This record gives sequence, C-alpha cells and structure tokens, in this order.
Amino acid sequence: MPIQYLRGFTMPERTDEANRRLGRSLAFVAGAANAGGFLAVGQYTSHMSGIVSSLADNLALGSIAAAATCITSLLSFLCGAATSAILINWGRRRSLTSLYAMPLMLEAMLLVCFGLLGSNLELHRVLFVPATVALLCFVMGLQNAMITKISKAEIRTTHMTGLVTDLGIELGRLFYWNGARGDAALDPLFVRCDRQRLALLASLLAAFTCGGLAGAIGFKHLGFVSTVPLATVLLALAAVPLMDDVLGQRC
Repeated sequence: MPIQYLRGFTMPERTDEANRRLGRSLAFVAGAANAGGFLAVGQYTSHMSGIVSSLADNLALGSIAAAATCITSLLSFLCGAATSAILINWGRRRSLTSLYAMPLMLEAMLLVCFGLLGSNLELHRVLFVPATVALLCFVMGLQNAMITKISKAEIRTTHMTGLVTDLGIELGRLFYWNGARGDAALDPLFVRCDRQRLALLASLLAAFTCGGLAGAIGFKHLGFVSTVPLATVLLALAAVPLMDDVLGQRC
C-alpha cells in the first residue's frame, strides 16, 4: 500500500532498509537545495568546513562584515540541529508517531519560505541575501541532525566529505589483496569489505549528485519556484505519521 510505504519513511520503529530509503531521499533534497542556494546567493550552505575556514580567513584579513556572515551561517546550522533534536526528544516524550516527521515538515515550510524570499532578492539583496543564507544553513542543520539521530550516526545527507572518506575506506578494503592467508573466519587480520555499506555510501553520493543537478537545472529554468517540488517531497515523507497522530488524538 502506498500509504504504508510512505509511513515507513519516518515511523519511530526503524529498520536498516527504511533508514536507507530515507537517507537517499534526503540526500537528493539536500543536494538540490545546496545547488539551488548557490545559484541564488553564491554560497554553499550544506557543510560547515568551508564556512569555518572562510571565517578564519576573513578574520585574518580584517573583513569583519564577511566574518559576521560566516558566524551567522554557523550559528544558523547549529540552531537547526538543536531544533531538530528538541522536536525529536519532545515527540519521544509524548510517544508521538511523528517525532521524526516534525523536522521534515518544518524543513518543507522553510524551503517554501526560501522560495518566497527569493522573489525579493533582486530588489533588496542587502537584506534578503543574508537572511536566505541563514535560512538554508538552518535547514541543512535541521535535516542533518534528524537523519543522524534516526540512523544512529550511520547516515549523513547534507555534506559529502565524511561520506566520501568512508566510501574510499570501503573501496580500499574491497581492493585489498589478503595474499595467501587462510580462512577469513579464523584470521583476525583478514580485510573484508562491507559491501552493503559500500552500496549505501555510493547510493547516498549518487542521490546528492543527482539532487544537485536537478536543483541547478530547476533553478536555472524555473527560478525559486523550483523549491516547491522539494517541499512536496518532504511533505510526502512526513504527512502520514503526522496525520496518524492528529487522527489518533481526535479518537
């Protein structure tokens, strides 16, 4: 049933398969939002490594205004992650079915806000560009904290540095030659690749890349309205558990 399939994405009872499906979906959304955000405001917002490095550079160069923008981006990402943790813990305390769906619903609403802010960028760039950057960083922190908690830190979706590192490690294990060693079960030094994890990492990277391509093409041809399909995807992932709680409370 489609309803049961959608319900499985963010239900409290987790399986590895559900986590993988959710991770791929969110990686696609993150890639699209990141690429579209760059075309809109000229800055990637999904990872903090570059932002922290930029902060250090601007402080060293005495560019206080640029450094303040970096600090705002960093704090926005932190606040997004904290908000996700608060919503999930609040929902867990109340035994809500939608404890993982609430951050996604909030993310969907904020992506719509991003589209609305975009219509004012050209007229009021001084005001709306910093607000847009902060909003997207908040969204990325919100999503990354949610998938981190739901997968017990196995899956990340908003930045690829750690994921590509893990992918390289698994590839190194895959191509490592164990030589003339004996039975793998009896040899503690036998190197074995986790092929299931390798497939997961590769699929997350592919989803993020495809999302980035879709986001860039969508923004180029449709403008800020291209955020609506992304919000719709998140709404579809979150709606069924939220309705379960609403209907359950009414009953």
